[in-house]
Amino acid sequence: MSESLARLRADARLELDVLIERRSRAGEDPWDFLQFLPTVDQLVVRALRDDELDRTGKTAEFLLARLGEKTQRPDAARLRVEADRLEYGILREIAHRHPELTRAVWTLAGDLDHAQISPAEPATRRGEE
Repeated sequence: MSESLARLRADARLELDVLIERRSRAGEDPWDFLQFLPTVDQLVVRALRDDELDRTGKTAEFLLARLGEKTQRPDAARLRVEADRLEYGILREIAHRHPELTRAVWTLAGDLDHAQISPAEPATRRGEE
């Protein structure tokens, strides 16, 4: 495991601990919410996804598409499909670069609308175009 991945996991563990403490102090019963919190590795994958969006200059596009999909706009479905495809490609790349995060990657990918992510159109990896 790389040192940077170990650092990301330590940061994610701290973030998760803060979430748990905040919700517990607010009077929520951990029994009711712990199962719905992301795992440490899922938080790491999200951080890597966000870093890749920043690196490629697609953060604003991605966030606007995610916001737009929640509206009643006529193109809301198209925005969801575009955001899902972008995210799916990034998640695949993370799984290739960090095999130890594969389970977390595919758990997060399971939340995407796979009816719209056609296996006939796999996400391309950088350098394979």
